[in-house]
Amino acid sequence: MPRTITGFSNPTVKFLRSLREKKHRRREKRFLAEGLRLLTDARENGILPETLVMATTRSPHPLLDALAEDVAAAGGEVLDMDEAILAKVTGKDNPQSVAGVFREFDTSLAALDRGRAPIWLVAQALRDPGNLGTMLRTGDAVGAGGLILLDDCADPFSVEAVRASMGAVFTQRIAQARWEDFIAWLRGGEGQLVAASLRDAQDYRTAPYAAPCFLMVGNESRGLPEAYEDACDLRVTIPMRGRADSLNAAVAAAVLAYEALAHLPTG
Repeated sequence: MPRTITGFSNPTVKFLRSLREKKHRRREKRFLAEGLRLLTDARENGILPETLVMATTRSPHPLLDALAEDVAAAGGEVLDMDEAILAKVTGKDNPQSVAGVFREFDTSLAALDRGRAPIWLVAQALRDPGNLGTMLRTGDAVGAGGLILLDDCADPFSVEAVRASMGAVFTQRIAQARWEDFIAWLRGGEGQLVAASLRDAQDYRTAPYAAPCFLMVGNESRGLPEAYEDACDLRVTIPMRGRADSLNAAVAAAVLAYEALAHLPTG
């Protein structure tokens, strides 16, 4: 049976709320995900929350029942709490009826298998968690191996990024590294590094993509540093027909990913 929590001052509630802050996530190596769809995606990928939190006002659902049974069977904790308390936990006035606490994944470059997919997404100094989550979702859509975050990016395990990923945080590999470590790792094996660029670049539709292809976009306002572009095997550009001189970083990554995918072997 789930343990019921009725007070806002309960230590478990304080712990769950703390995971909305990056410093506490890093200390605990845990993160929050909310919503039955996200938690079901995690379960279908063999990932269960350590703690499952359900609103007492939730509607019955067989997927939620199955999730709760699996968490309990795996030795996790299942909690019931009032919707108002759950709102404090998630930071939303109208929270989902279920949330989970997950252990953060290994985000080292060493954990990646570059041969598992023909395409990978790379983002440098991406600041918007919504863009980060969208790139994870794009990676899932195109069958990418994962998303590599370079330098000082938004936290991929923030509530906002996890929510924006629509469950892709559980299907995509995530790595975090400094540029110098990434480029050394990349050059230690096969891999074509492609930059989205406005400088001496080829049209993205006619570029010679090669697998495994690492598509890199830069910061939302500054783009990629010139030195990073110079280190790439290929620079590509997306023509702008209107007044805008560039696309949103996550949108650009999606456009490039689908075009590159059309040129790459998928078997």
